[in-house]
Amino acid sequence: MVDNESTPMITPTELQEYAYCPRFIYFMNCLNIPQHEELRYKVLQGRELHEHREHQNRSYMRKKIDCVQKEISVYLASPKLRVRGIVDEVLYFADGTMAPLDYKMTEFHDYTFKTHRWQSVLYAMLIQETYQKTVKKGYICYIARGSVLKELEFLEKDFMEMGKIIDEVFSIIYRGYFPRAAPSKIRCVDCCYRNICPK
Repeated sequence: MVDNESTPMITPTELQEYAYCPRFIYFMNCLNIPQHEELRYKVLQGRELHEHREHQNRSYMRKKIDCVQKEISVYLASPKLRVRGIVDEVLYFADGTMAPLDYKMTEFHDYTFKTHRWQSVLYAMLIQETYQKTVKKGYICYIARGSVLKELEFLEKDFMEMGKIIDEVFSIIYRGYFPRAAPSKIRCVDCCYRNICPK
């Protein structure tokens, strides 16, 4: 969590960590215990992806989406939403709507991971707040093996639910309470906090 002009803010990454397990928020923001995520293979892959993304030819993807303009690596921050982050691409469409596009160094699946969808919804909210434009869709490009584009559709309920999730995250931070762990104990196996987290 950062303080931007006296307004505390969280990042989409923190929302993803909350989706994985709410206790991540407690350890990171209440106890200030870092993850040391630089040691994790997937994180290193993701950073390498974003460092070299601008060197890749993705014009085919733009044509497939049929956007009329795009901005790359856009930093957005909203004191109202209490969220800040960098969107891989902000897309413009002929009908006046906009959309976020995010790149993932993972394989495509028939389903969308909750963490990926949450991140896209959050970026959509940041775009709407910043540009004052309607966002109906989001896109995720999976490029671990080839390139597969996934389109997500957003409804007002998606934005309302995300607003509640943001409130829950700040509730943990401000109240400093220890939340329940993720329902699936399988996630504990690869958790960086497994040695200090009571089961």
